[in-house]
Amino acid sequence: MEGAGAEVVVEHEANDRGEIGLGRSDEELHWIKEKKLKNMLQNLKGGGVEMNERIVIPVLEEGGLEARLSEHFGRAPFFAVIDLGENGEVSNQKTVPNRSEHFGGTGHPPQRILQLKPSAVITFGMGPRGLGFFQRAQVAV
Repeated sequence: MEGAGAEVVVEHEANDRGEIGLGRSDEELHWIKEKKLKNMLQNLKGGGVEMNERIVIPVLEEGGLEARLSEHFGRAPFFAVIDLGENGEVSNQKTVPNRSEHFGGTGHPPQRILQLKPSAVITFGMGPRGLGFFQRAQVAV
């Protein structure tokens, strides 16, 4: 997949006590999701990567890009799957349920996400095992 070798950039936003993801309002989480999506697009375009990318975002409900961002990657009930065209425009978006072992299915969330063949994942937070899993698979986080 194009962009599979994209540089992995991890951003963590913490509150004044150093806690990541705790006590954020829906508006703050939506703003963070939008900011990370814009930054990722700029990095991909600026790095000479052709578009036609697939981005996966953990969300709380169906609704694609309009859905509220989930603070916990692995326990998100849904994942927004966003396909981008050659010019970075959204060419398709859908929401898929989290069918990992956390929701009565099988496999760990990163394994399930890799089946969707993403080139990038946008998330508020992720544990070190999940992050390492995506880094080894050359999926930008």
